[in-house]
Amino acid sequence: MTPATPPEGPQRPDTEVVFDPATYTKGVPFGALARLRRDTPVAWVAEIPVLGWPAGPGFWLVLRHADVESVLTSPKLFSSALGATQIRDPATPQALDYVRQMMLNMDPPEHARLRRLLSRSFTPRAVAGLEDRIRGHARAICDRVFAGPGGECDFAKDVAADLPLLTLADVLGVPEQDRWLLFDWSNRVIGYQDPDYASSAEFDPAQGTAMAQEALALRPAAGRDGRMPDPRTREGMPDLYVYAHLLAEEKRRRPEGPGDDVMSILLTQADDGGGQVSVAEFENMFWLFAVAGNETLRNGLPGACVALIEHPDAQRRLRADPALLPSAVEEMLRWWTPVMTFRRTTATDCEIGGQPIRAGDKVVVSFTSANRDEAVFADPDRFDIGRQPNPHLVFGHGPHFCLGAHLARVQVRALFEEVLARTSSLAYAGRPSWLRSNFQRGVKRLPVVWTP
Repeated sequence: MTPATPPEGPQRPDTEVVFDPATYTKGVPFGALARLRRDTPVAWVAEIPVLGWPAGPGFWLVLRHADVESVLTSPKLFSSALGATQIRDPATPQALDYVRQMMLNMDPPEHARLRRLLSRSFTPRAVAGLEDRIRGHARAICDRVFAGPGGECDFAKDVAADLPLLTLADVLGVPEQDRWLLFDWSNRVIGYQDPDYASSAEFDPAQGTAMAQEALALRPAAGRDGRMPDPRTREGMPDLYVYAHLLAEEKRRRPEGPGDDVMSILLTQADDGGGQVSVAEFENMFWLFAVAGNETLRNGLPGACVALIEHPDAQRRLRADPALLPSAVEEMLRWWTPVMTFRRTTATDCEIGGQPIRAGDKVVVSFTSANRDEAVFADPDRFDIGRQPNPHLVFGHGPHFCLGAHLARVQVRALFEEVLARTSSLAYAGRPSWLRSNFQRGVKRLPVVWTP
């Protein structure tokens, strides 16, 4: 068996190990996180220069489950808007102003207005249609991959990548032939710390729509230093924003009106004051779905496969008792935890877990640590598909709790219902490759051998 988390190297401070994106190419440093959680549960982390990015001012890393919940349920104290939600500060005041137009980086009441509008577009009819299509997509993917007398595949690319893309194409009303644009956009944003992903170009322009052709003409190129522009800025993702604008125009231009996808419904919603979603808000909502709506599942699905491969007893138990799948899905999500960290900025002087925090300090919650907190999860490193209760924080907590959590769970369950029904075993066919990132627990390659 190929281990997912080799032993950590000695000598370096745990805070530096946890911060360095290169650490994660060898696996998550669970030992370092456990020591910090035990000894300094609100730990100061120096932002050392990494991967060509300059040093930063440092931040407080919050490691215990209860403290993470406390931060996420106190938006007036721990702001998403003051410095946005990524560890690294936006490079300029203009860049910060721009990302504040995204719901992810808003505080109440602005956040609540957009969230209400978006929630209304997830009508029961729209969600039921999405669930049916998700199950159909899962069947079609597994028909293609798990055919014949057994073999090998890259589970990350051949199985896991396509389902979130197809689902997002349905949610966004994106033509199916353009869905790999979503793959490249997500790679560029989530994988900006990894050279394999920072300039992702899997989409074949010859297969795309006229909207895709027009957007790709604006795709940025690497600079003289070989690096792509910051994908969190408008200048770094002009092709995405142009595509979103063209898509909104196309939906509004239809004689029959916008369609029945979630983004089309959003365009017709009015808020409590009678206002509708602006073009800028639509573009940013599109960014949020295209990237954030993809990342958790893109890596959560192969992470779930890793869990089953590394725990063959659990794999056999689940095959013998498919009724365990709902609780197994929750444990797959907890055990892997695709989104590892999120940032807030302190609005006023306060304390977290007895640690004084000054106004303006960065506060970063560790979902990875919180989901392994011994005070909440018995034997937290064990993969237990029957774990009850399982109050993991994979989808966040509080006012920013993930709107797509239900659809994410449906995708995990639908895919593994098909995978387990079509295979009698899953095992490593080679060493997996992990993403270089301190934000996303990513799987770049997952070679799997399967028997029918």
